[in-house]
Amino acid sequence: MNLDTAKREIFSHLKRPHHFYYKGSRNQIEEFDGMIIKCFPSIFLIETKDHQIKSFAYSDFIMKHFKILY
Repeated sequence: MNLDTAKREIFSHLKRPHHFYYKGSRNQIEEFDGMIIKCFPSIFLIETKDHQIKSFAYSDFIMKHFKILY
């Protein structure tokens, strides 16, 4: 998967509720519900159900540290 493919995939899920999985540093695993609210050239923003804003890089998605589960 390249950067353009990752951006298209993330953009296709814009403004729809999903369940997300993120494997952070030191094997910290986080799962949460929310929706992708905005896409920028190098990052995208997710608003969780409890109204927190989280940012992720497209490289997280490419390297499979970030996944859209459903």
